[in-house]
Amino acid sequence: MISGVSPLAYNAGMLSAACENLIEIRDLRFAYGKRRLIDGLDLDIPRGKVVAILGASGCGKTTLLQLIGGALRPAGGTVKVCGHDVHALDHEGLYRLRRQVGMMFQKGGLFSDLTVFENIAFPMREHTTLPEPVISDLVKMKLHAVGLRGAHRLYPNELSGGMARRVALARAIALDPDLLIYDEPFAGLDPITLNVICNLIRTLNDALGSTSVVVTYDVPEAVKLADYLYVMGEGRIVGHGPTRDMLDSADPFVRQFLHAQPDGPVPFHFPARPIAEELELTPAREPPRSIRSL
Repeated sequence: MISGVSPLAYNAGMLSAACENLIEIRDLRFAYGKRRLIDGLDLDIPRGKVVAILGASGCGKTTLLQLIGGALRPAGGTVKVCGHDVHALDHEGLYRLRRQVGMMFQKGGLFSDLTVFENIAFPMREHTTLPEPVISDLVKMKLHAVGLRGAHRLYPNELSGGMARRVALARAIALDPDLLIYDEPFAGLDPITLNVICNLIRTLNDALGSTSVVVTYDVPEAVKLADYLYVMGEGRIVGHGPTRDMLDSADPFVRQFLHAQPDGPVPFHFPARPIAEELELTPAREPPRSIRSL
């Protein structure tokens, strides 16, 4: 363990049972009003691996994470985490499950009125009975793991975007979770910071023995980082497999997305009526034959 002491040793674990797939999703369906966003999605996340879920913006990746965490309820289907049906758990069961899930939010999600130190200490104080001296040591170790031990007195508004993302990562691993979820961890980062975050995700996953789910549209980093890729499109999984196999896929949707091809089944326009119909444009009349002959 990176921390030397696992805070979760003080909590009964729901995810410690032996199970080949930490997450199993079957026939998942979800809609916002009449807009069907997830439609019959099946997905498995094997234990101990880094799995990337790729897809264009707006395809439902973040919604999928919210369904996995129990923040949203599906219209149908099941989400199981180590055999536990997430949406059949009572409040206490869901709370226990979330204690073993580390989440790095899309925009960091740091508490603006707390220092970096207090942000990392927050989940330890909330979920454990560890004494303050132990919490202090653990916080420093987590910050050291992401290279920011010297920034522990700073507030979020004093951090660069890349530093804030690293603090968010340190908070996500605060309780040495069995499952780590990253929502667009590379968005808006400069190339150097992006590479640092990518390497940290891989290193921390292997050091903690965790399972990591990375939701992103950043194909180069996902390919470098992940053991296994899923590609989402049209509310379902359109392709999945080991990273190298996916790069060689002949599926038109997968090939277009992974190789950034402009033409293919991935549409540019959000579904809508034809522009001429919406603007009530009339077709241009053909010029008289006498003019066409000129």
